Amino acid sequence: MSGSQPLTNPTDDADRIRMKRLAKLQASSAGTSPTPSTSASPVPPPAPSPKPKPAPAPAPKLVAAPPLPAPVPLKRKAPAAPPPFSYDEWENDAIGQVFQVTLDPAVAMQRDFEYVWLKSASCHRPGNLRLNVDNLESVVIARLELNPESPDHDEDYRLFLSKIPGNQTVFEYLSGSWKRLNSAKSALLKRGHPPVTIQKALELEEKMRHLIVSYIGINFQAPDAFYAPASKEVGPQELVNVLVSLSALSTGMFGGSIASPNSLTDVEIPQLLQEIVQRFEPEDGLTEVLGPVATKLLFHPCLFRQEGLAASDAQWRGVLTGLEALVGNKQIAIMITKLDDWNPPDATAVTFETRSLMGPLLRLSVFSWEWPYLTKMYFSNADDRPATDAESARNSLRGTLKTLQSMLFQIFNSIVRASPESREAVLAYFSRIVSLNLKRAGMQVDPKTVATDSFMTNTHVVLLRFAEPFMDAQYTKINKIDPLYYAHSSRIDVKEETRINATSEETAEWENAHRASPPNFISDIFYLALATGHYGLQKTIQTFDDLSKELDEVKKHLDNITADNSWIGAIQTPIQARVEAAIKQMKGEIDRIQSAQMAGITQLYDPEFLFRSNTFTSFVTTWLIRYADPKKAHPNSIVELPLPKEVPFEFRVLPEYVLEDIIDWYFFAPFLRHVPTSLELTGKEEVLVFTLTFMLSTWWIKNPFLKNKIIDILFCSCFTYRGQTSLLGPLLNSHQLALKHLMPALTHFYIEVERTGASSQFYDKFSVRSIAFVLKAVWGNPAHREALKRETQDIEKFVRFVNMMINDVTYLMDESLSELAQIHTIQQEMANQAAWTAQSPQQRREREGTLHGLERQATSYTQLGNSTVDMLKIFTAETKEPFMMPEIIDRLAAMLDYNLDALVGPRCNDLRVENREKYHFNPRQLLSDVLQVYLNLSDQPDFVRAIAGDGRSYRKELFEQAARISAKNNLKSPNEIEQLRLFVVKVEETKATLEAEEELGEVPEEFLDQLMFTVMRDPVILPTSRAVLDRSTIKSHLLSDSKDPFNRAPLAIEDVIPHTELKERIQAFLAERKNKNTALDMPEEDVVKMNVD
Repeated sequence: MSGSQPLTNPTDDADRIRMKRLAKLQASSAGTSPTPSTSASPVPPPAPSPKPKPAPAPAPKLVAAPPLPAPVPLKRKAPAAPPPFSYDEWENDAIGQVFQVTLDPAVAMQRDFEYVWLKSASCHRPGNLRLNVDNLESVVIARLELNPESPDHDEDYRLFLSKIPGNQTVFEYLSGSWKRLNSAKSALLKRGHPPVTIQKALELEEKMRHLIVSYIGINFQAPDAFYAPASKEVGPQELVNVLVSLSALSTGMFGGSIASPNSLTDVEIPQLLQEIVQRFEPEDGLTEVLGPVATKLLFHPCLFRQEGLAASDAQWRGVLTGLEALVGNKQIAIMITKLDDWNPPDATAVTFETRSLMGPLLRLSVFSWEWPYLTKMYFSNADDRPATDAESARNSLRGTLKTLQSMLFQIFNSIVRASPESREAVLAYFSRIVSLNLKRAGMQVDPKTVATDSFMTNTHVVLLRFAEPFMDAQYTKINKIDPLYYAHSSRIDVKEETRINATSEETAEWENAHRASPPNFISDIFYLALATGHYGLQKTIQTFDDLSKELDEVKKHLDNITADNSWIGAIQTPIQARVEAAIKQMKGEIDRIQSAQMAGITQLYDPEFLFRSNTFTSFVTTWLIRYADPKKAHPNSIVELPLPKEVPFEFRVLPEYVLEDIIDWYFFAPFLRHVPTSLELTGKEEVLVFTLTFMLSTWWIKNPFLKNKIIDILFCSCFTYRGQTSLLGPLLNSHQLALKHLMPALTHFYIEVERTGASSQFYDKFSVRSIAFVLKAVWGNPAHREALKRETQDIEKFVRFVNMMINDVTYLMDESLSELAQIHTIQQEMANQAAWTAQSPQQRREREGTLHGLERQATSYTQLGNSTVDMLKIFTAETKEPFMMPEIIDRLAAMLDYNLDALVGPRCNDLRVENREKYHFNPRQLLSDVLQVYLNLSDQPDFVRAIAGDGRSYRKELFEQAARISAKNNLKSPNEIEQLRLFVVKVEETKATLEAEEELGEVPEEFLDQLMFTVMRDPVILPTSRAVLDRSTIKSHLLSDSKDPFNRAPLAIEDVIPHTELKERIQAFLAERKNKNTALDMPEEDVVKMNVD
């Protein structure tokens, strides 16, 4: 008993204190009203609240009769009807609970001040302190207008405001009220009352919801309409903070980890947004309410930080998550596209990505030339960090990029699906990006005048994602792409673009004749993806590739400085200090460039990105060939090659970049050494079909340099990386199209690239002489060798091919050996330390610069020369007749003799360069290949005669020296050396005959060829200039130049006129002289004395 008394007394005391305070407050609020009556009335309201408490009382009595079997009372209790519903009681309690308010101070005190007593509202209702539908709005307004920090409140009333959260804003309060309303409705429905009995309560619930959502909207439109704490930004920014907090990786709404009771969850936000839409969209007020929210969210300060994706708080994720929540509602998605900042009309290429709503998100990426802080954080000091470190950084950033680009696509996709109008707004947005950045395709572009690579690459990736649904493996939707899109749509401006095979006038006329209704969505996405690939991705790749060139230049400059130690002295001098500062600066530049390369690799070599790009490029390749296919059946039925001579106008007017970007991408992709399998999963067969199609049908393409680049694809695809199988090697030796068409394509293309139409054509062609490499890669396949034999049956075509090959060997060998000799000279100068150091620093730098230039050129020429000589060796072994043609054989003999002299004659000492492997120069292998050509043709009398007739370079001593070198280094077998000896014997005998012919006396001038000054065997007259040449001379000329050499008039070999009368006189002259004594009558040992032992 003694322990129970203390428990009751404090409660009684508290009740007495509360009643006194209540009476005092009501006396002050009632004004002239009698105090007793007003003080007595509030006390009973708590009394009704216990009334429901007796209701459960019978339940214990029922349970208290347990003698009955247990199942019986349970069955009777389950269907028991809920207690009667009293709307009047529920109405007061529900409004108070939802809005945490009361008109009765006693209720506030009983609730421990969790409910706010609205003193200003209760004073107007002295006799009615219940909350109901009639005073609902005035009560809500009173609560919203309440300023808990106002100095006008007396001390007693401040106690009633003590539980209002500090610095609570109107939005926070209304959010909490909305959450409590949802809970109240859920509790009401769970009671199980019949719908009819709670209909009035549900109507009240709707009115409360309408008020809450309305005032949320009003607060967004006019944040200063209600009290707002000075420490917080109120209005739209509050919902922005809520949206940003949705991401688990971004900062919460209130900056901490503990959520407020008024916080909205990721489940509740879509519901609240939907209610805001239902409330304001019918009145066209949605833009005013949520427009500022979307704008503030998409221009969130976190998107403009220098850290970008590397920001520690990752609030950019929150922006994306919040935007996903917004566009998840179709009406909001539509509303966003109608905002002025969605596609600002006055934005420029530079400002568009910071002024358009989606721009700040699209510009986030990893490229160092735009996000240097990120590169410095992840990739600085690359040489001092382990490779695993860099790989880990790349993988982390790739995961981040994947999240960004995936969410960007989902957002755009939600907007596209919202309505036809919003879909058009998205397409117009992408179209605007393209139109603003046409200058990005230029050769020299100031990056400050166009959009960033980050922005353009992300845009391209989003469009690639849009394209995925129609790029199925069976190409079932390929026909949905409008082939006349550029005439049917003005969405992409290609007026200034070069066309594949049409003039601008022809294109304009064609477009005017094909105007029609706008294309479908698939066509829009397809052609926009092509455009962003051209103006975006290709330029980004070029910027990335330029880093390698820049790095090479800086390293060479550093090597030049460090190689010259003359500036180093025992005492620090100003010159030494400057040089050391320059070295430090260059090392810093090297680190910057290497870091930039690693950052670029993160995006451009990302396997997922490569797969998507390859898939799209393969699709475009297939579509383009289907476009060219007369049957329009490719790839279901492989295109027949070559293509028709008549090129459809629809193909001719396509922008050239459609074709060029395919070539450039395939040229880039196989070189991805970090991802050598970039084309393994998709695209290999498409690459093969594409290259063969246009190598065999070069007349479909007008630009000669674009034609030349096609062979580069095969060249790159035949390379092997780190012991792996080449990309197309197996396919070239197994695919039926390759087995049938590869050899015709190579020979045709080899001839075609000779005539680029430019003044520099002779030099330009060597950039594509990788045909030799492709030939070597497939030469072991008998099917390809058989195909080559079939090609030789077209004599005119194959002779032209052989002529081109000899031209190449002549030029490449001459250039490579000449530059190697110059390299040898400079190396000898540098080896003489006394003479070298005696030169001035300026002289040394000039010579070193010359050496570096020669090394670059010599390496290129030597590699090409090796491949071309190898090809000549292969072809002369397989077929001899084309090389014996009069217009070929003498030039072939002179070329071989000249290079043999360079390799084993007196000049060979000039080729003794240091570090020959650096220049890919292997003189022994080169000598072996040249000798093999001699051996391959040694049984041909015409070839023997041609070698014997070479008075410029042929000497039997060269062969003797070559035989000794071959025997010593096992370059040739004894049988091959003997075969070579017999060949030289024949040459010497033939040479004696030729010399005897030269002793016949003066030859009449009319018998001599006007270009070569040799005796003509088959004279012909040129139709326009009337000049007389030997048929072989003019045929040789026409292989490289289709014009008369005297007046430049067009000329074909069929146009020349045989000079029969002159031919008969020449033949009579030669027959008359051949009866004289010649060296052929001498003993063999006296004519030829060749020693190879």
